[in-house]
Amino acid sequence: MHKVRCLVLLGSLSLLAGCAVRNDWLLAAGQHPQAFRRAVKLQVDGRLLLFLPAGFRAGGKVKYPLLIFLHGSGEAGDDLEKVKAHGPPGFLAAQPDFPFIVAAPQSPLIEMRGFDPNMLEAMLDELVARLPIDTDRVYLTGLSLGGMWSYGWASRHPEHFAAIAPVSGTWDPAEACGLRNVPVWAFHGANDDVVPVAGDREMVDAINACGGHAKQTVYPDVGHEAWNPAYANPALYDWLLQQHRGRSAQ
Repeated sequence: MHKVRCLVLLGSLSLLAGCAVRNDWLLAAGQHPQAFRRAVKLQVDGRLLLFLPAGFRAGGKVKYPLLIFLHGSGEAGDDLEKVKAHGPPGFLAAQPDFPFIVAAPQSPLIEMRGFDPNMLEAMLDELVARLPIDTDRVYLTGLSLGGMWSYGWASRHPEHFAAIAPVSGTWDPAEACGLRNVPVWAFHGANDDVVPVAGDREMVDAINACGGHAKQTVYPDVGHEAWNPAYANPALYDWLLQQHRGRSAQ
């Protein structure tokens, strides 16, 4: 049996109210297994580069597709200019009519610790609240560490994304079924000795084994820097724009 416990806190300027389902615990002498669930509120701070395409109007009727780009480990820190080193942030100044809003968050975490999932979730909420974004056309891509977290974030929250494009990435195939309803186009270098292509191929195969729609492009004479040919390929952006959340892969 479950008991519902409500907590109400009154303050001079705010009212916080919350209800939680509380499992009965066996309160008897000795050691016994127990379980609990509580909602936790967090304050999250984040930094990002934000690109708005030419002709953008915040108050207009047009809803824009959103492309989120996750950088590699070398671009982590507190210098946003570093995020322009590779991928879309590096060419957007020369392509003002690029047809996406582009959000490129920077992880303050060093080396392989990766991105804070709470920060990523909060950033997406903030973007949707502030900008005229078509929430059925939210796309995710990233390279190396960002390619890994493209898989990781989307597999845990597939409800956000119309499609993802990991580059030089990999992830735990045990989480692949989370992506069965998200179209995936992965890119990798055959000679990658940093993130071997075999792990990426295993992830793609696992997604398809779950009934998903994943494909992979492998560049035969390329090492880890598969992002150079991948992000220079116009077909990638055409493919992304064909994908809509909740529809079968195009």
